[in-house]
Amino acid sequence: MGIKMSYKIAIASSDEKMIDESFGSAKRFLIYEITEDGYHKAEERIVNEGTGKQQSEISQLQNDSSKQGCSPNADCGTGSGCGTGAQSGCGSGTGCGSSHAVSEKVLLVSDCRCIVCKKIGFNVQKQLERKAITSFDVDCSIEEALQKISFYFSKIDKHQSLRGFRN
Repeated sequence: MGIKMSYKIAIASSDEKMIDESFGSAKRFLIYEITEDGYHKAEERIVNEGTGKQQSEISQLQNDSSKQGCSPNADCGTGSGCGTGAQSGCGSGTGCGSSHAVSEKVLLVSDCRCIVCKKIGFNVQKQLERKAITSFDVDCSIEEALQKISFYFSKIDKHQSLRGFRN
């Protein structure tokens, strides 16, 4: 009898049907647990910006992110994943990744294997990568994304070829 594998996937959705929110604009993440038997919605995590929780880890993320900041003239709209407007540090030369909100969102999903959003900005992807979290930006239903991602990770975990696998 082998060890049963399970992992979590965080999804940004406003209606629990479609993946329709960017990482930067998401106010909540739906957490699905994937097991060998399938998947189910395990919980919902609400983004609570500015709570000051885990401040030392947030500071570390900010320090890491500010080294790779975006240019002062970068387009940092809410769809870019850089945070929201002036609060994100964009335009001030401090880098898109320096937002408390972005760092707290990364911490909120830090126990997940991957995150699925409509759009994820480059600096957020880098923060997620540092925590070994895969990110997917897609435009489809939650059901379709869960089927494809669970199939993909199943193949990867079993060291099987992905030839013939199509999105």
